[in-house]
Parts: sequence; C-alpha cells; structure tokens
Amino acid sequence: MLTAIKLLKNGELFKHLAISVTRIFLGFIISVLIGIPSAIIFTIFPKIYNYFKVILDFIKHIPPFALIPMIILWFGIGEVSKILIIVLASFFPIFINTFKGIISCDKKLIEVGQVFNFNKLEIFKKIILPSSIPDILIGLKLGIGYSWRAIIGAEMIAASSGIGYLILDGQQMSRSDVIVVGIFSIGIFGVFMDYLCSKIIEKYMKKRGVFYEQQIYN
Repeated sequence: MLTAIKLLKNGELFKHLAISVTRIFLGFIISVLIGIPSAIIFTIFPKIYNYFKVILDFIKHIPPFALIPMIILWFGIGEVSKILIIVLASFFPIFINTFKGIISCDKKLIEVGQVFNFNKLEIFKKIILPSSIPDILIGLKLGIGYSWRAIIGAEMIAASSGIGYLILDGQQMSRSDVIVVGIFSIGIFGVFMDYLCSKIIEKYMKKRGVFYEQQIYN
C-alpha cells in the first residue's frame, strides 16, 4: 500500500500507465483499420478469403509471444515491435467477429432489400453492415481486452517505460511490492476498460431494442 501511494505521489505509476495505454491504443487502432476492412473484403470476395484462409488459420494459432524473437530480428527493439505484438494479439477477435457478423446476416432481410430493388452496395450499406454492428462491437471489446493482456509481452522487448517494464524492473530489483502494484494497476484499468466498452455496447443495443447479454452469450 505504501509503495502504491509513493508511486502515485511521484507520478511514476501514472507515467508508466500512460505510456502503456498509448501503446495499446495505437496497436488497437491499427488492428481495427486492418481487421474490419479485411473481413469486409473477404465476405464480398470469398475466393480471396479461400486463398488466405489457411494462412490466417496458421497465424491465428501462433501465440504472439512466440513471435517475439523473430519480431526483434525484423523490426529491432523500438516501439514498432511493441505495437506489433499488440496488433497480433487484438487483430483476430476484431476480424473474426466482423466476418461472423457479416456472413450471419438474416437472409430474409436481404430478400426484403431485393424486393425494394436495392443493388448490392445498397444491400450491404443499409442491411448487412447495420446488422453486423453488434458483432463488430463485441469484437472491438474483445480486441481491447487482448491488447491489454499483450502489453506485458510487448514491453518485455527492451522497454524502459510502461507497466510491463515496471513489473519486470520490480522483479530484477527483488521488489515484490512494486510487482504487486503493477499487477493491480493492470487489473483495475482492465476492469475499467471492460466496463466502459460494455456500457457503450449496452447503450447501442438498447437503441436497437436488443438485449445485450443475449447478444453476447447466445
């Protein structure tokens, strides 16, 4: 407790937390910019997806931490390597949920669009995409969670700042109190992020008249 108060007073904890959050934010945004458009393209052009499916399945089953040595060799020990670890961790939840949301669109709704003479682009914009947004939001929530879990591994790459660095530095200095403060910081902030994402999704679901828990678990 005294260590936590000390780290809060001198601003060190906030400094490391802010740096970690920045890395998570950058990695998450990159995953969103790659994952959602990729899922859309693969659903529109299934032949392209069939070509990349085996490669994606292969990469999906490789833990991002197992790629750390290769990432260091290719990209060095700078910020790019740390952000890439976060991207690898958060990409697939976003991609898979977006893909699932698009392909699981109710066929009856598409038929209604065809009755109104919607072209393919209009059907996608007015029917398929809106119906997939709940799944996309859930994918984004999962992506945030995976990003936060990956930060420790990302900051193992010769970091000099961040919560991961704080924990590793505590280990090297045999400071279990610092390690505990770092772990609790990750847990508390992770719970806060999860709560915030859940509230955003719940608010959107209520506007659409969809029960949030049902959408998540059923």
